[in-house]
Parts: sequence; C-alpha cells; structure tokens
Amino acid sequence: MNSRTPSSRRERSGRSRSRDTPSREERKEVTRRAIIAAALKLLDERSFSGLSLREVTREAGIVPAAFYRHFESMEALGLVLIDESFRTLREMLRSARAGKLDPNRVIESTVEILVAGVAEQREHWRFIGRERSSGVTVLRYAIRTEIRLITSELATDLARFPGLNTWSTEDLNILASLFVNSMIIIAEAIEDAHDAAALDEIKRTAVKQLRMITIGVNDWQPHEGEGAPEVIDTPEP
Repeated sequence: MNSRTPSSRRERSGRSRSRDTPSREERKEVTRRAIIAAALKLLDERSFSGLSLREVTREAGIVPAAFYRHFESMEALGLVLIDESFRTLREMLRSARAGKLDPNRVIESTVEILVAGVAEQREHWRFIGRERSSGVTVLRYAIRTEIRLITSELATDLARFPGLNTWSTEDLNILASLFVNSMIIIAEAIEDAHDAAALDEIKRTAVKQLRMITIGVNDWQPHEGEGAPEVIDTPEP
C-alpha cells in the first residue's frame, strides 16, 4: 500500500498549517502586548490618571470590550507596567550580586548595565518617574512596594558579604536603600538625557556617587551612635 495516500498528505498538510497558524494563546499575548505598547506610547506626554481606556484600545486597534479579556481595569494595566519597568533593575542587581560583573569594574559595569537597561525601556522609566511622585494612589503605592522589596532582597544578600555580616538589620536596610534609591535616581536622570554629552556627565556623576557610598561602607562602624548615652559632667553642689 502506498504510504503517500491523499489522506496522509491531508494530515501532514493540516499539521503544517497548525504549526504556521498562531494559537489562541499566542494571539491573546500579541493583543496584550499591543495594549501595553499603546499605553506606553500615550503616556509619553501625560500621567496615567489622564489616560482613558478608549484611547488605549483605539491606539491598540481593538474594541473597548476586548480590553477586559486581558486586564481587569486600567489600574491593573498600570500595575503590569510597573512590574515590567522594575524588572530590568531587579535583574541588574541580581546579576551584580551573583558575581557576573567584572570584580575590578563593578561600579562602572553596573552603571553601564543601567544605562543600557534604561535605553531599552525608556518609555517604562518615563512612566515610573512621573508616577513615583504623583498620579494614581494605587500606582504610587505599588512603586514604593517594588522599591521596598528590591531593597529588602539586596539587604539580605549584603549580609553575606565579609565585613557586613556583623551589621544590624537596620544598617543593612539603610545601605541597601542608598544603593537602590541611587539607581532609581540615576535611571531617571538617564531617561532625561538628550544628547551624548549629557549622558556621559550623568555616567561620570553616577560612578562617583556609588563610589562614595562604598567608601562610606568601609569606614562605617556597625553600631556607631548606638552605644551608651553620653555622660555629662556637672559641678558638685
């Protein structure tokens, strides 16, 4: 019997078409990404509170009702934007802690990675910079929560370093906060740079700033300022 029957050819043709045709989940993800991209584009010159669902769906090329197949609300969309915006910073810090950076150029390499990350996600950082200090309350809270989580994660890892394992939890969290807040401020400054000269100046200042923090780490006494209260001599009556 000839194995190349019309039936077998049809089966192979059907399998080929199924491979070439995007699945339902793939189509859904394409639409979801289109909504996110549309929101970021519209947020280039305005705050999230000034963005409407109809504007987003019009920009994404879908009907308003289709939005709810992907996001429960506009606030849910905003929370996804925040998560994606912080993902680069989280991955960069984890990479640095995992020892993947040149040990002789940790600070310089960290700044270079941050510059590349902001350049890749400029729209995300513009959104974060605007919403961090104003806008929708739930988004401001989510941004602060992200910053606290990154800080806590970094403080936990810092405690494993020689010389830092004797530091108090409070001191480790303060140190981690210095690094994380510096990274965010640097990222926002990079996003505002309009030419190569401005970017070079930001990078130079960022390296100096992070070096100052590390110098302070070397000189800091873990329980400095937390000892016994100062005794003040008073004249005898």
